[in-house]
Amino acid sequence: MYLFFLGLVVLFYLYRWVRELARVPDKGSKYVYITGCDSGFGNLLARHLDKKGFRVIAGCFTEKGEEDLKKSCSSSLIATHLDVRSKESIEKVAAMIKDRVGQRGLWAVVNNAGVSVPSGQCDWLNIDEYKMMLDVNLNGVIAVTLSVIPLIKKARGRVVNVASVFGRISATGGPYCISKYGVEAFNDSLRLCLSPFGVKVLCIEPGFFKTNVTDVGILKKNTITLWDKLPQDIKDDYGQDYLKSTMAIIEDKVAKISDADLMKVVGCMEHAVSAVRPRTRYSPGWDAKFFWLPLSYMPSCVTDWVLSSQAPTLAVQK
Repeated sequence: MYLFFLGLVVLFYLYRWVRELARVPDKGSKYVYITGCDSGFGNLLARHLDKKGFRVIAGCFTEKGEEDLKKSCSSSLIATHLDVRSKESIEKVAAMIKDRVGQRGLWAVVNNAGVSVPSGQCDWLNIDEYKMMLDVNLNGVIAVTLSVIPLIKKARGRVVNVASVFGRISATGGPYCISKYGVEAFNDSLRLCLSPFGVKVLCIEPGFFKTNVTDVGILKKNTITLWDKLPQDIKDDYGQDYLKSTMAIIEDKVAKISDADLMKVVGCMEHAVSAVRPRTRYSPGWDAKFFWLPLSYMPSCVTDWVLSSQAPTLAVQK
């Protein structure tokens, strides 16, 4: 009996592997718009798709990001300034894309731009700091997508949204998980909305990878900055040891579980863009597949216990 079920599992994965091999033809006429291409996943994806023959439009926040891509990629890649917080910037890039793609439309938009700071306990931040991250991680995704939906529909193309495993489970305080839950909700509603037009909407939910989002230096600096400006009564609630424990977790656990192989994520992104039959969701990273996602399906009492057992001890708990 066990061998029978094992055989069924093997056959299922073999069938899925064969089914997902086919790639779309005529890549040289397909434009792909990627946000957040200064570094990390977006930068690697822009280079990767350029080598594959796609016409890449790479949105970069900095001039350095633009110049680096122009130097390292083919002449067909277009690097342009993009601030996903700015309506004017988004509309300017969308107008440029419309002129470029013409009647062919835009094959894909990959909403990759995102930030991980400011992040901390919920009561360490004010509403302006929540809005700051939501403007990039959620509102930016929505605004960029809406700006090119007519072009995507014309090409019967794809929308690829980069969320996170923390869009499935809230393992930290602050706006990061909120923003990623929002991306998941937008992704699901958009998928249903655009399906009748032949548009595929796909979601990437990475685990921990070595990018700016998990950079130890950035996270430690963020934690110290937030702590230093807290009112004394909140500092007393948490205790000085809480800050030390938090810094130790960042240095030890975050650094250790972050995967250095960014191509695991970029490979999923490329498949979402180029496969004839892409998956609805991708969860790159062993931690995502075997810890975070299974944990997200557990009862709340189980997830709360697991996450609380790894959290620093509060002064009020001693």
